Order: sequence, then C-alpha cells, then structure tokens
Amino acid sequence: MRAKSEFRKKSDAVATMDRMAGESQEVRRLIEESRTNAAVAQIIYAARTKAGLSQVELAEKLGTKQSVISRLEDADYEGHSLSMLQRIAAALGQCLEIRFLPPAKKGRGRRADTAILEPVG
Repeated sequence: MRAKSEFRKKSDAVATMDRMAGESQEVRRLIEESRTNAAVAQIIYAARTKAGLSQVELAEKLGTKQSVISRLEDADYEGHSLSMLQRIAAALGQCLEIRFLPPAKKGRGRRADTAILEPVG
C-alpha cells in the first residue's frame, strides 16, 4: 500500500507545481529541469543501493571520492554528465538507456514519476 500513497503524494505535488507555475513557460522550464535533476539523482541512488554498494564503494569503483557520489545523488545537483552516467552504469554492470519521450500534455513537462534515464539490466 505504501507505493500507492507515495504515488498519490507525487501526483499531489505535481498538481500543486502545475497550479503554481500557471502559464509561465520559464517557471515550467525550471520545474522540468528540477524534475530531471531529481530523477537522475534517484536513479543513481536506486541503482547503487540495488547493487548493494555504499557511496564509498561506488566511488572506489569509479576512481573518485564519496563526496562526488553524494553530489550526484543530490536532487538539487545540476552537473550530471553523460560520461559520468556511463561510468556509473559500467561500474554497476549496467547499460545506460536514454530516450526522448513526448510531453504528457502540450506545454507541460512529463510527470514527476516518469524516469527519463533508467539503468537497464
């Protein structure tokens, strides 16, 4: 039942953001950017924890520091790069899939619960 209530919370949050944005394309663009950053961070976190690795262990596999992994898993981080995502996927024994998808509604961004990038395994 937890997943259902989490989905409802996400749906409520998306509806609230849509109301707040109104017709402002700039606000909608910023919201979509934030959604994308949060989605990427969540995907990295989920893939790492599914692999049973700590941030330190993943950092060692990538030849970097734990603080870098922490930043990458931060929903507010805006510096995700394709090359780092590929390195993470390889370190986790995953493939990286990137897709272009049409928006849910004209003039609006994708739903917050739609992953843009997802590890394939």
